[in-house]
Amino acid sequence: MNESNDEIDDLLDEDQEENVSEQYEHYRFVADKGQGLLRVDKFITCRIEGISRNRIQSAADAGCILANGTPVKSNYKVKPNDVISIVMDRPKREIEIIPEDLPIDIIYEDADLMVINKQPGLVVHPGHGNYTGTLVNAIAWHLKDSPEYDSKDPRLGLVHRIDKDTSGLLVIAKTANAKAHLSGQFFDKTTKREYIALVWGLVSEDRGRIEGNIGRNVRDRLQMTVFEDGEQGKPAVTNYEVIERLGYVTVVKCKLETGRTHQIRVHMKYIGHTLFNDARYGGDQILKGTTFSKYKQFVQNCFNICPRQALHARTLGFVHPRTGEEMLFESPLPMDMQQLTEKWRNYIAGREV
Repeated sequence: MNESNDEIDDLLDEDQEENVSEQYEHYRFVADKGQGLLRVDKFITCRIEGISRNRIQSAADAGCILANGTPVKSNYKVKPNDVISIVMDRPKREIEIIPEDLPIDIIYEDADLMVINKQPGLVVHPGHGNYTGTLVNAIAWHLKDSPEYDSKDPRLGLVHRIDKDTSGLLVIAKTANAKAHLSGQFFDKTTKREYIALVWGLVSEDRGRIEGNIGRNVRDRLQMTVFEDGEQGKPAVTNYEVIERLGYVTVVKCKLETGRTHQIRVHMKYIGHTLFNDARYGGDQILKGTTFSKYKQFVQNCFNICPRQALHARTLGFVHPRTGEEMLFESPLPMDMQQLTEKWRNYIAGREV
């Protein structure tokens, strides 16, 4: 079967941004009725031209080889009628990017790049269930008259991504040279990225450092998790600092040394401080506080004010790919997080009276 292995290579990139909440099926093979027992890495190697077994084994170790919907290791024996699929954390490149006139907040733009302040609820890249109405569609519209920009060219466009329900700053490359240069800065971890989050519980230490490998949760493929054995997942480091303690929640500032999928969300949960209203990781439940009905109603009102995980990419810094100038951008907290924080301040003030 003549298939390209470029996307499997992409899967094994060293530094993925913490931005993907779903998996996308890129390859599917159904074993025939007469299939003899065969290791899955050999099975796939025979069906994708030019792919090495080492690549397939690495993909299996990353939890991206499925047999009948369940992640398997490379030594899994394929049986008759097995459905073998390869999933990745990004949609297939063949998805047509339709330019759409959607509102986006461009806070800086020149011939090489754009910096966008993404609103919460906006999906970054087209994929399953979201083929239109994404940030990439909006960028394609904005740059439709630019002779150098081609939305189908993977050498252009998004340099990194953030989750649909995370707000804040993203840099977009308008030329191949800009993307190569900026991607290198993300890979070398020389960019400056700072997030503001509201988390459950009172964070006792004024500042701290969270280290723990992050990888796909084998029990729930829509979640990431911390692996303590040091052998699974990819190294991840998050530094945090307390900004304000508000009774049963805390406002923290997080600085990333790495950019793993859901990194802040997973690391904060790992130390017992799940992000407020983070439905994927259980933050949409009352994790701290009282059992009084008035408190439950108060928290529900907070959920209504900020109907997403309370996470904002506030600061983004990098070196300009053409001029070499140090660029630093800051985005104020969006209105929903401002109102949420103020509501908790008022709640605490009321308790202290």
